[in-house]
Amino acid sequence: MKELWNNLKFVWVYAKDQKKRLFLYAFCNVIAITFSIIVPILSARIIVHLTSNQLYQVLAISLVLLIFNIMGQLVHCLARYCSQKIYRETFTKIQSALGREILKLENQCIDSHSSGVFIQRLTNDTSKLADIFNVLNLYLSNIISNIGIFGAVFIINKVAFCYLLIMILSVYLIEQKRVTLRNEQDKLFRKKNEKVSGFVGELVRGVRDIKMLNAEESFMSELHNKIVDLNNQRYQMGKTDRNYSLISGCFSNLFDTGMIFLLVYLIMNQELEIANALVIHNYMSRVTSIVNYASMLVERVKDFNLSVSRIFAIIDSDEFKKEKFGKKHLESVEGDFEFKDVSFNYDDRKKVIDHLSFKVNANETVAFVGKSGAGKSTIFNLLCKMYDVKEGKITIDGVDIKELDRETIRGNITIINQNPYIFNLTIRDNLRLVKEDLTEEEMREACKMACLDEFIEKLPDKYDTIVGEGGISLSGGQRQRLAIARAFVQKTEIILFDEATSALDNETQASIQEAIENLKKDYTILIVAHRLSTVIKSDRIVFLNNGKIEAEGTHKELLRKNKNYKKLYEAEIVK
Repeated sequence: MKELWNNLKFVWVYAKDQKKRLFLYAFCNVIAITFSIIVPILSARIIVHLTSNQLYQVLAISLVLLIFNIMGQLVHCLARYCSQKIYRETFTKIQSALGREILKLENQCIDSHSSGVFIQRLTNDTSKLADIFNVLNLYLSNIISNIGIFGAVFIINKVAFCYLLIMILSVYLIEQKRVTLRNEQDKLFRKKNEKVSGFVGELVRGVRDIKMLNAEESFMSELHNKIVDLNNQRYQMGKTDRNYSLISGCFSNLFDTGMIFLLVYLIMNQELEIANALVIHNYMSRVTSIVNYASMLVERVKDFNLSVSRIFAIIDSDEFKKEKFGKKHLESVEGDFEFKDVSFNYDDRKKVIDHLSFKVNANETVAFVGKSGAGKSTIFNLLCKMYDVKEGKITIDGVDIKELDRETIRGNITIINQNPYIFNLTIRDNLRLVKEDLTEEEMREACKMACLDEFIEKLPDKYDTIVGEGGISLSGGQRQRLAIARAFVQKTEIILFDEATSALDNETQASIQEAIENLKKDYTILIVAHRLSTVIKSDRIVFLNNGKIEAEGTHKELLRKNKNYKKLYEAEIVK
């Protein structure tokens, strides 16, 4: 009970704006309970009057029953309206809040979990949280209304009442055992469901590679095994429900038969009138349904508690670690930064960056080159605080980035990756993601600078063309140019190009290079590239080898003083 209470307080934060509707919903249920107690009593009077041949009284009570039943339907409709509004608003707030929390997670944490973990908790578990107040109201009101009928049986005959009480307790114990076992099975089911969801996500995102690798059969075999495992667990849950339903059903049937024998015995001994016996028999199912509602309530509460624990794990637990930012905010950023004896490694692997130190001045263009795995992209990830440094310190305008808030860091740095993610939106909306008040002129200018405007103008819907998930309808070069346009829209003080021209043809690359040249005067620009031809005009080139700086200088200086750089450049010329 304490766990339920704490979890309800957790959900109440998102539902408290709906307290008027919750009150109205509860009030409707109180009226419904009142009607459910009155209607059986009136129905009993009809039976009594029928057996006594008092037909006018029967007609009068029938009209009263009609009024109560119509009012009951109206109250039920109003309750459903409140229920749906409460669910919609609460569900929206919980999903939005959890989505925001997921965006706060450390990248290493996201990397270590499949997408299914977040998809299932964001869609399925939040639904169970949003519905809890409606569930409690619904089941408790049904239980209370049927208890009212139970009380009426007590008034009519105490022996029948005691018999029903024993019956209810016996069936409830069986149901409790079922609910406990099923709850444990549900925990396993949700974990398996997360794996299937994550794998399906991989299938959708990687469908082209799967086809090109001719790996359909092996991939489907793996998916089939996961689906079989999931459905076996689903079957076990159904088996538990089936077996225990059989046991409780048989018990109920035995007790029903026993009740008939008991009612006959009481009538024969003149301890019960036939009319009252009929009332008890007719409403016996309503009384025994108390067990069903109680067991369903317990099941939903346990389901709710499990969902809260899964969502709370993302919001506040050691399993899902959050990014940590400082509180210091810089109103304006000049754009210079420094790495001071920085070391970093992913998980327990060897160091990607090993005691690295360098400084970049504001409005300087610096390129990082070297073989794959030298640590070039890692420098960008650390500067954007996508990962935290293990050793050393990184400063922006002389301030340790650990002290800076998120807006100062992310709001002043734009990174254009080698494989940028393009969202399943229109071109216009992809650009507005980074600037909501983007004007038509700014949008067209950014696309023109990224050499994308001519292509867009040839599309049927132009800037309102939907590009598909991951920008699937665009070529690799077009996706990168759209990402570059997105960066131009953002106009941050520091712009990072991480192999941003790798998928472009030579002509387009030359155009992008010209755009970068135009930005040099006003922005700090960092470039990671395998193509040395794209960085030879940089103010400075840093040559990395095994996470360390082997040499730095201009293109001409490195050709003269570093053999590895010269070898890399000559190999590119030969190609």
